[in-house]
Amino acid sequence: MNAPTSPAETLRTTLAGVLDGLPPRQASAAVERLIANYRGDTPTDAPILRDRADVAAYAAYRMPATFEAVRSALGAFADAVPEWVPGSHVDIGGGTGAATWAVAATWDGARPVTVLDWAEPALALGREIAAAHPGLSEARWERARIGAALQLGDTDLVTVSYVLNELAEADRAALVDAAAAAARSVVIVEAGTPAGYERIIEARDRLIAAGFRIAAPCPHSAACPIVPGTDWCHFSARVSRSSLHRQVKGGSLAYEDEKFSYVAATRLPAEPALNRVVRRPQIRKGQVLLDLCEADDRLGRTTVTKRHGDLYKAARDAEWGDAWPPHEDHEDHEDAS
Repeated sequence: MNAPTSPAETLRTTLAGVLDGLPPRQASAAVERLIANYRGDTPTDAPILRDRADVAAYAAYRMPATFEAVRSALGAFADAVPEWVPGSHVDIGGGTGAATWAVAATWDGARPVTVLDWAEPALALGREIAAAHPGLSEARWERARIGAALQLGDTDLVTVSYVLNELAEADRAALVDAAAAAARSVVIVEAGTPAGYERIIEARDRLIAAGFRIAAPCPHSAACPIVPGTDWCHFSARVSRSSLHRQVKGGSLAYEDEKFSYVAATRLPAEPALNRVVRRPQIRKGQVLLDLCEADDRLGRTTVTKRHGDLYKAARDAEWGDAWPPHEDHEDHEDAS
């Protein structure tokens, strides 16, 4: 008996299928042009993704990375609200629907899903791809301008992934405010760059002002302890690279790491991580150094040694972005310093 196929594997297989018949050179050229030409504001006349060939190539190239980044953010959020399952979902600027796949991979069961985007070819392909996932077969794919005029109905969950970078400042603020007015929970993901982190902090501040509490990645809803301009908060998700990735980037590795920043905010009762690992753990002989964002809204470093027993084993297995300690009732976590 074959093991059930994971959503990530189903997505990769489906995306490979949409490239059938598109010459590899054409796919690579389309991706390179789109990467080079993607610009700030939402287009007023025609989307940059012009036709099915553009969308198929770009989806095959970017959708797996977006899926893994959003799924990682949603996983941290789900840990903070373990008893909650969203009953409805709106994906703003969702394009071909990577975030809808990530939501379906995080919480079992079907739910009403609406994907809003300006690019009709992206919506059409997203609808086609979603047919491969039973939880998404009834999703609605609607064309909408993403910005100040956006109107949303009530929903449990709003996701916004890799969209704020395409908007002017006023439109970014309006989008976040619209999401906050409509949803019980909002998850926003941006590129893991200094600029992406700044957009996340802008959104985080607006969500807190609207009455939301931060569920992840921050262990608190106070101001971010990072001094502006000195550093930025971001995380990493491993992505299996397709042949198209290797063609475009000229690499041979079977994977790459997608860097992303995010915020998950909610009106629900939430239990954020006691601390969050914000750098790759440094494993030394007999000890592990963990850089943490801590519940008392500061940055700190803890050293876990062999004398901490099971906690040391957990530290060796800890990854960038994990909650720390892995279980808050661990008796000796306060002894690690």
